[in-house]
Amino acid sequence: MSLNAVRPWKNIYRRKSRQIMVGRVPVGGDAPIAVQTMTNTDSGDAAATLKQIVDCAEAGADIVRVSCPDVAATTALREICRESPVPIVADIHFHYKRAIEAAEAGAACLRINPGNIGDDSRVKEVIRAAKDHGCSIRIGVNAGSLERDLLEKYGEPCPDAMVESGLDHIKILQDNDFHEFKISVKASDVFLSAAAYQGIADATDAPIHLGITEAGSLNAGTVKSAIGLGNLLWMGIGDTLRVSLSADPVEEVRVGYEILKSLGLRHRGVNIISCPSCARQGFDVIKTVEILEDRLAHIKTPMSLSIIGCVVNGPGEALMTDVGFTGGGAGSGMVYLAGKQSHKLSNEQMVEHIVEQVEARAAQIEAETAAEAAE
Repeated sequence: MSLNAVRPWKNIYRRKSRQIMVGRVPVGGDAPIAVQTMTNTDSGDAAATLKQIVDCAEAGADIVRVSCPDVAATTALREICRESPVPIVADIHFHYKRAIEAAEAGAACLRINPGNIGDDSRVKEVIRAAKDHGCSIRIGVNAGSLERDLLEKYGEPCPDAMVESGLDHIKILQDNDFHEFKISVKASDVFLSAAAYQGIADATDAPIHLGITEAGSLNAGTVKSAIGLGNLLWMGIGDTLRVSLSADPVEEVRVGYEILKSLGLRHRGVNIISCPSCARQGFDVIKTVEILEDRLAHIKTPMSLSIIGCVVNGPGEALMTDVGFTGGGAGSGMVYLAGKQSHKLSNEQMVEHIVEQVEARAAQIEAETAAEAAE
């Protein structure tokens, strides 16, 4: 078992929600929090979209959303869904026929606002298509596109308006005997999002999809998402998430996992614990970590690695990680394995040796896990 196991005082008690299926991925209940992203290719270009989906899946995406604004997109969606390694959510706005086409094309889930796809007869057609083709539905409430009557009632986008919108949409589905849905109440403002999510979490047992919408660039959006989503997750709210960045969708997946890893909610790959470096460092920490992140990106086994420049905090950090290296001066440092001091190593040999040790430790963890499962 990895030394990066969750300690009792780090437990987060997740809100109880019912479970639905998005294709083969369970969402809600006791299922792991799913990490999602969305393609930014031309959805009518099946090859380009599939390539991006595969890249995201390799980075760990459980579910990928694809925008379907026109017939060309829903036509290409058939090939995309057939070839995709992960379930596809079809993003639908305004035109109910796109939702029906997406369901027929093999989408695992439809992302819609029931209130913006037409009258009751059209909503019923979409629900019928979802039932017929085994689709779930995500109700997507957004502060930037609230219904006019709610804006007139509340005067501006606010948590109460977003929760009311979400509950109105839930009622539409439930009145049509459809219960395979999850819900999101997104805003670009962290405070508005957090309050809306707390409100909807109290009002329904539906699985919740988390997101801070239009969060911004890679750096700014990562910080904003970590604050907003991190606080909600810490409160136990959230069954699936997307980090919305103006960046490569693969980065959204990576940031999503880093947020989950930081809270001990889900682990994938090597969690590198490293110091910011200072004049005490015995080697170039920043460059070393950059190289190791690239060299170890292929490892999916949850485990931890500490790379610390000096002996002030290095030995203590290494005692809590699967593999560790602490700079000691004079061109060498100390290697730690499974939390125990192991052997000295020159800085020149460090990267290759650490990669070997991490790969060996990952194989050991996988073997132990398999043996436990076989018992």
